[in-house]
Amino acid sequence: MSQPVEHRFATRQGELCWFEWGSAGGKPTLLLLHATGFHARCWDATIRALPADWHFVAVDLRGHGRSYRPDSLADWLATADDVAAFVREQFARPVFAVGHSMGGFVAARAAVLVPELIAGLLLVDPVMMTLETYAVEAANPDGSPSDHPVARRRNAWESAVQMIAHFAGREPYAHWRSDVLADYCQYGLVPAEGGEGLELACPPVLEASAYMGSWRNNPYAWVSQIACPTTVLRARNAERSGPMDFSVSPTAPYLAEHIAGAKDMHWNEVSHFIPMEVPDRLAGLIVQLVSRDS
Repeated sequence: MSQPVEHRFATRQGELCWFEWGSAGGKPTLLLLHATGFHARCWDATIRALPADWHFVAVDLRGHGRSYRPDSLADWLATADDVAAFVREQFARPVFAVGHSMGGFVAARAAVLVPELIAGLLLVDPVMMTLETYAVEAANPDGSPSDHPVARRRNAWESAVQMIAHFAGREPYAHWRSDVLADYCQYGLVPAEGGEGLELACPPVLEASAYMGSWRNNPYAWVSQIACPTTVLRARNAERSGPMDFSVSPTAPYLAEHIAGAKDMHWNEVSHFIPMEVPDRLAGLIVQLVSRDS
């Protein structure tokens, strides 16, 4: 498959960067939305395993990749508003949306905001947690993103090669397919603002604000409004050791019950990082779902 074309889309707050493989026509269009701290090109391996004549669009969400940087990413509904505006402007006919982690939350919300343009949903281990989680966190005072452990991530790099070598043997990256790790590093770095070397495209403090926002964005107020065919794909079940434990699924096991007609699927052999560990298997599921819903 050829390299994607890079585009820009202007929102009221700033520009989104998005990538396009192929062109709209008689074949399905897939809209792909990434997780917190990631970027659009983390979908490359999944796209390579899908039919080459399909149309693919992957978006760098606000604060990620090469899109604009707001002051905070705590408001996930605002991130979904960006995507809904993008969908309204770019698509003349309904698309199938696939969202991983925070991208699953955003895809689900977009299906409520622009229902006429979302033909189906695959929510890949979405950060849509138990009702109890939101209730407990709502009772706790907000801290500062700069105090969050993610804010202490290494941010200075000489090259993508150095970043790959650094992460290849570490959790959770050691379980990722090597080509996905390479894409994550290659496209997840931008020239440092100081002028020397490279830095993360999603700054650690900004990423930390998104993680903190996950506990403040309760989807149960609106998720029942989703009307399109929806599949919730959950990863390994176990007791999480904490809010940053992604070796197991953060998704509420009963989430699909809150979406009319939704199908619940469970892949207990993989962690939360499904597109990074088994992109070919995920692509096979997408083909099945798109064929079923078209």
